[in-house]
Amino acid sequence: MGMSLDEMKNVDVRTVDRDSLVDINTIVIDESLSKEERAAEFLRQIKNPYCFRVGKVVVKNVYSDDGVSLEERFEQFARTL
Repeated sequence: MGMSLDEMKNVDVRTVDRDSLVDINTIVIDESLSKEERAAEFLRQIKNPYCFRVGKVVVKNVYSDDGVSLEERFEQFARTL
């Protein structure tokens, strides 16, 4: 069973097992998918959008409460891949 959103948000980058995190460089998104499908595929592959790796570096994402939905943020992020 996967982690809850709160558990994902609360991962401590100082103690997390970096080998358990997905390296964002390994994610491939099919551009022919709809934006909803691309966002879903990104989430499926990244497993935890709040904490992942870029190479050997652990990254902790924090999303602001600025009126932009989490789905929109994921879509923006997925387009940069």
